[in-house]
Amino acid sequence: MYRKYTSEEKLNIVEGYLNGLFSLEEKAHELGYKSAPGCFKRWVRQYQEQGAEGLLCSAGNKSYTAEFKTMVVEEYLSGKGSAVELAAKHKISTADVLLHWVSLYNANRKLKDYNPKREVYMAEARRKTTLEEREAIVKYCIVHDRDYKETASLFDVSYSQVYSWVKKYDANGETGLVDRRGHHKADDEVDELERLRRENIRLKSQLEEKDMAVELLKKAKEFERM
Repeated sequence: MYRKYTSEEKLNIVEGYLNGLFSLEEKAHELGYKSAPGCFKRWVRQYQEQGAEGLLCSAGNKSYTAEFKTMVVEEYLSGKGSAVELAAKHKISTADVLLHWVSLYNANRKLKDYNPKREVYMAEARRKTTLEEREAIVKYCIVHDRDYKETASLFDVSYSQVYSWVKKYDANGETGLVDRRGHHKADDEVDELERLRRENIRLKSQLEEKDMAVELLKKAKEFERM
């Protein structure tokens, strides 16, 4: 269960915890979580580093330069702080974002400037991702009010990939994010019931793609009017 919290809600949780009114685990159970989500600890760090201002919700997408990303990644790799600590210190939206940069850095992939732009709506490039990456991307998107555009730009994937993963997560949880390509029988190798089931899924997928295309065009027009 992931949802977006207001600045006031974050502040109430953090100050209640720091004042000894409850533990983070107790508050998590009260809100329906099995255990305290990582964002709770991140908010505490942000509050300790920046005060109440550190919990203010951003009015827009934040830009990160390649130099800034590299600096923070190198701090992390040199042991100058955990992902949560450094995210709070440098006002990075989540520790998952920093860990994604670390993953790219370790894979010798160039860290790029992040400056949200319209092109992600129509992006066709589809890079390969691991299950862990897809989970982090989906969770980030849901926590940030299902902002597919920001998520796609931030994690260097296409808008349609993010949209598809979130839909699969909504329907099947984390198991829906497992890449099963190449691990199923062909249509002529299964019984009639399975063929009908697959055809139904294909038709449903086609309808969803059409709906998404309409939504993308609407968003593009809205962007042009801004």
